[in-house]
Amino acid sequence: MAIVTLEQVKEQLAFTDDLGTTDDALLGRKIAAAQNHVERLLGFKIEAQFGGTDQEAVPPALVEAVSQLAAWWYESREAAGPNVQEIPFGVQEVVREYRGFSF
Repeated sequence: MAIVTLEQVKEQLAFTDDLGTTDDALLGRKIAAAQNHVERLLGFKIEAQFGGTDQEAVPPALVEAVSQLAAWWYESREAAGPNVQEIPFGVQEVVREYRGFSF
């Protein structure tokens, strides 16, 4: 289950009501992919660590990282061309703070 809602990502993108639901399916895929990517970088499933019974709430920073990444992927849909960039800096910083390490 996603830790970020469609409405949160639309807010991140500053969508207005006149845009309707045209891109909802695409945004849903971006949310799922962003959370999957963040979880792979973290080394754990977010919902296995946070938000459940007897667990701490999902940290707002992780919600922000998934939201930023989903919005960024929506706005930067092409993986080639002159405007290609690495994922947003804030995402990397949040992942570093919460990353699970095992030795």
